[in-house]
Amino acid sequence: MEKESLTQLATLSHPQRMQVFRLLMRRFPDAVPAGEIAAALELKPSTNSVYLSALKEAGLVTQDRHGTSLRYRAEITALQQLMRYLFNDCCRGRPEFCTPPDLTEMPAMPHRAPYHVLFICSGNSARSIMGEALLRSIGGDRFAVHSAGTRPYSELNPFTLRLLADKGHDISGLRAKNVSEFQGPAAPKMDFVFTVCDQAANEDCPTWEGQPLSAHWGLPDPVKATGTEAEKMLAFQQTYGQLKNRIRAFAALPFDTLDRISLQAALDDLGRQEIDA
Repeated sequence: MEKESLTQLATLSHPQRMQVFRLLMRRFPDAVPAGEIAAALELKPSTNSVYLSALKEAGLVTQDRHGTSLRYRAEITALQQLMRYLFNDCCRGRPEFCTPPDLTEMPAMPHRAPYHVLFICSGNSARSIMGEALLRSIGGDRFAVHSAGTRPYSELNPFTLRLLADKGHDISGLRAKNVSEFQGPAAPKMDFVFTVCDQAANEDCPTWEGQPLSAHWGLPDPVKATGTEAEKMLAFQQTYGQLKNRIRAFAALPFDTLDRISLQAALDDLGRQEIDA
């Protein structure tokens, strides 16, 4: 156990290998194609392959083949074992020394309403806006809902607005926002943060104050749909339906009875499931 843990620590001590591992953790539970990792981190394919091989050899990632593509997923069990080793060996099992203060002072889940929820995408013009409108409608006053983009467009996608209006959502207050609006001392403290597009999840954003629960709920980008206007609208309808089913399941979770670990597992399961519209 010690030898394996030391090998993992040595592997993660390399800055670029750590970058790759961070990306896979942000994308968990997704399995990410090697080419997408290389493109997101601006690595040469050969260099990326060396880093991924080292992480795989250390047991920190798993590899699967999908057709001609190799895909990689963070190995959560290995990470848990590594953290357990550090806690028991280096910290001598003393949480007052090694557990971050934010976590030692935080209850399993705040028994309060509303819960602040943030949906993040790159452009904040379609998927994250749908998430904001849907949870506001489904969750009511139990949630204070926000959305933002890492690189937001100046205007919302017209197909998004038309779809939401047709579904009976109030679109008057919707606008594109930058994630910077939700960071800093004056920003609301988030309880949940969801990335709904791969590009946003690939970016190494600053950590959030208060350690909110987070998950990656990647969905196809309807903005990239081609064809007739009806075919494009169908893509938006499908994305809306998939997101609606996820959000309905999320809002039904028993927040008051789940501890943080169980709740995080439930959020990851929702991201892992193939939910039909």
